[in-house]
Amino acid sequence: MPTNKPLVGVVGPCGSGKSTLIAALEKRGYPCRHIAQEHSCVKDMWKRISNPDVLVFLQASFPVCTARRQLNWNDADFAEQQRRLAHALQHANLVVDTDTLSPGEVATRVLDFLETL
Repeated sequence: MPTNKPLVGVVGPCGSGKSTLIAALEKRGYPCRHIAQEHSCVKDMWKRISNPDVLVFLQASFPVCTARRQLNWNDADFAEQQRRLAHALQHANLVVDTDTLSPGEVATRVLDFLETL
C-alpha cells in the first residue's frame, strides 16, 4: 500500500523507547524501520540498510535505559553503544531525550516534527 508519508528510521541505545515509538508511528500510518545501530560496528549501517527519509534518534541515560529494560550491563557497555550510535546522532533529523517523557509524549514530539515536513 503506497503512502505519501516519509520512511522513518529510529535509532538509540537499548531501552530508549525505539520499539514503543515505532508502534505508535505505524498506528498513524508511518512506515518505520527499527535500526539496531547500537549493535553494529558499521558506523553508517542505519543508512546502508534502510536509508530512511527521516532519522529519529532517541536518547536516554544509562540509569533510565537500565531500569526500563532491566539490563545487566555496565557503564562501558552503554558507552560502547553511544560510540556506535555517534554517526547516526550526527545525522539525525530529530533527537529526543526520552528520560523524563512518557511514551505518549515521545510520540507526540516525533509526530509534531513529522507534520512539519
